Amino acid sequence: MRRPSWFVYGLLAAVVLGSMFPLWWSFLIASHDATVLSRERFPLIPGGNFLRNAATVIDTVPFWRATMNSIIVSTTVSASVVFFSTLAGYAFAKLRFRFSGPLLVFVIATMAVPTQLGVVPLYQVMAKLGWTGELTAVIVPGLVTAFGVFWMTQYLTQAVPTELIEAARVDGASMIRTFWHVGLPAARPAAWMLGLFTFVATWTNFFWPFIVLGPRNPTLPVALQQLQAAHFVDYSLVLAGAVLATIPLILLFAVAGRQLVSGIMQGAVKQ
Repeated sequence: MRRPSWFVYGLLAAVVLGSMFPLWWSFLIASHDATVLSRERFPLIPGGNFLRNAATVIDTVPFWRATMNSIIVSTTVSASVVFFSTLAGYAFAKLRFRFSGPLLVFVIATMAVPTQLGVVPLYQVMAKLGWTGELTAVIVPGLVTAFGVFWMTQYLTQAVPTELIEAARVDGASMIRTFWHVGLPAARPAAWMLGLFTFVATWTNFFWPFIVLGPRNPTLPVALQQLQAAHFVDYSLVLAGAVLATIPLILLFAVAGRQLVSGIMQGAVKQ
C-alpha cells in the first residue's frame, strides 16, 4: 500500500491549523482585558486574565442553568433524531409501500425551505400550547429532521443486504424485531455521525431558542448574548464565554471521536 506523500501531510496540517485558529484567537483575546483590541501591537501570547474573565462571565449570566438547559435540549434532540431518522430511513430504504419515492422526495424538498419562514406560525403554535419560555418549545420541533432521514436512508440502502432482512423474516422475526436486531446495528456508524452533528448543531443553535425562550430560561448561546451591552461590548468577556461554551464540545469529540472512527471502520469492513 502506497504511503501518502509529504504534500498530503502538509495539506492536512494546514487544515488542522486553520480549524484551530478561531478557537486560539478567541482564547487569546479572552485572556486579556477589554483594551486588547485597541492596542497598536496585538499580543501573540495569551495573557493571565482568562480565569478572571471566565469567572466574570459565570457571575454575569445564568451560566450553569443555561449549560444544563443546553445539555438537556441537545441530548434529547440528538437521541430523538437518531432514533426516528433511523426508523424512517430503514422504512424508505428497505420496505416497499405505496408512494415511498414521492414521500422521500417531499421530505428532502423540505430542506430547501428556510427555517425563518416557519418561525411566526411555529411561535403561534407554541404560544397556544403554553410552551413559550419552556425547553419543550425547543425540543419538540427538532425531534426529527429531514436531513437525518435522508442521511440514514442513503446509508441503510447500501449497508443492510435485503437477503439478511428476508432471512430474519423467514425465521419468524417481526418487522420491529428485524429493525432492532438487523437494521439498527448496521446503522450504528451513520447513527454516531448523525448524533454527533445533531448535538453540535443543537448546542450552538441561537435563533429559535432566542425567540421562544427569552432570558429567563435560556440555553447557553442565548445566555452569552446577554454579555453584549447596549453601548459597549467587552470582547474579552464575550470570547471568554464562547471558549467556555466550546469546551464541552471539545470534550465530546475527544470522548466520542474514537467510537466514531471505530464504528465507521467496522461498517467499512462489513461492507
